[in-house]
Amino acid sequence: MLSETRIDRNDNKAKGIQVVHGSDNVFEDVGFEAEEAANLQVRADLMLNLRQYIQERSWTQAEVAAFFGETQPRISNLMKGEISRFSIDKLINVLARAEIRVRVEVKSKAA
Repeated sequence: MLSETRIDRNDNKAKGIQVVHGSDNVFEDVGFEAEEAANLQVRADLMLNLRQYIQERSWTQAEVAAFFGETQPRISNLMKGEISRFSIDKLINVLARAEIRVRVEVKSKAA
């Protein structure tokens, strides 16, 4: 269960803390170029969905590896969120093995 954090803006102002609202893409907010940030965001979303699928089943990494036809170290990379080790294609293929449908939504960035 996610905990909710409440930000008191008045308290932050008194402490000299400035709250800046980010964009829809945290990777862009931390300085990645738009193209790379978009790719990282898609991979992160796919990885989170895959991790959720695995965690809901309470599988061991060995069980996950057998189910997906991967190695246990590869599953360890996934569970640790090592995003650089996974392409979008690879993540979609693994999700498809779990019979999880991936849908891509494309929309223009607001001006």
